Amino acid sequence: MNQAVSPEKVAPAVEIAPAGIAPAAVTTAAAPVEAKAPPPAAQPSIFHHARYVIGENPVTGLAFAIFLLIVVCALFGPWIAPYDPLASNDATLSPPSAAHWFGTDQLGRDILSRVIVATRLDLGIAVASVALVFLLGGVSGVAAGFFGGWIDRVVGRLADTIMAFPLFVLAMGIVAALGNSVTNIVLATAIINFPLYARVARAEANTRRNAGYVLAARLSGNGEMRILLGQILPNVMPIMVVQMSLTMGYAILNAAGLSFIGLGVRPPTAEWGIMVAEGAAFMVSGEWWIAFFPGLALVLAVFCFNLLGDGLRDIVDPQRRT
Repeated sequence: MNQAVSPEKVAPAVEIAPAGIAPAAVTTAAAPVEAKAPPPAAQPSIFHHARYVIGENPVTGLAFAIFLLIVVCALFGPWIAPYDPLASNDATLSPPSAAHWFGTDQLGRDILSRVIVATRLDLGIAVASVALVFLLGGVSGVAAGFFGGWIDRVVGRLADTIMAFPLFVLAMGIVAALGNSVTNIVLATAIINFPLYARVARAEANTRRNAGYVLAARLSGNGEMRILLGQILPNVMPIMVVQMSLTMGYAILNAAGLSFIGLGVRPPTAEWGIMVAEGAAFMVSGEWWIAFFPGLALVLAVFCFNLLGDGLRDIVDPQRRT
């Protein structure tokens, strides 16, 4: 009588080695080996990218060199100036010479020394006004674009009101009403630049408030204010840095313009706008150097900051990384 054989008792099939091949040489098919993905390429540092941008664009490198010269004059001007900027001598209206490279003015003061020392005041006014308008216009614009609602309406109407006035005339009215001091010049310059910062910041924040990383942060339990300060504001900073650089030149021109018409810093303080105003009366009689060299300093400073804006845009924009 045939008995059923249980599956457990069935001997496993033995693989027979072909003739002429040792059993040890018989191998089963090897499992496929997964290829390791190459490690991600390291992102270049911002300093490496900045060096690349400056090397590829010599004009940007020239702007950075002029900016470094301006900073050195602003920090160490009183020590590197060859003469006292307020001291008079008998060599009045002296043309440029070996003793006085930029000549002297109607009071015998060395123009080179006054141009160097004036750098600190003009650059200080520009930096202070740009920092103030960033805090006022930039932050309020980011809040308006992110939250919307009544905050957006208030910031928008305030910017429209300021833009309704000729900006330089508005700055003149503010300084004339409050008094021509450095503090009031900084305040007036910040007020007239408020719409530029508010509108740029609002547009950037409005396009990013529904971005994926913002939604992920909101789903993670972060509050609105934390998202605003931790997610929106850092991503708006690159375009704001470019805006700040461009506004620096305009702030220097605004301060010099107010001083030129008598509403800025008062003589005998060394300031580029005052020096141009004092030298304008001598252009007809042939003493061109009194107004030329302070005006040249103004042109170089504004030219420098305008080019810096383009260079900083290439440096801080992640899409332009090499």
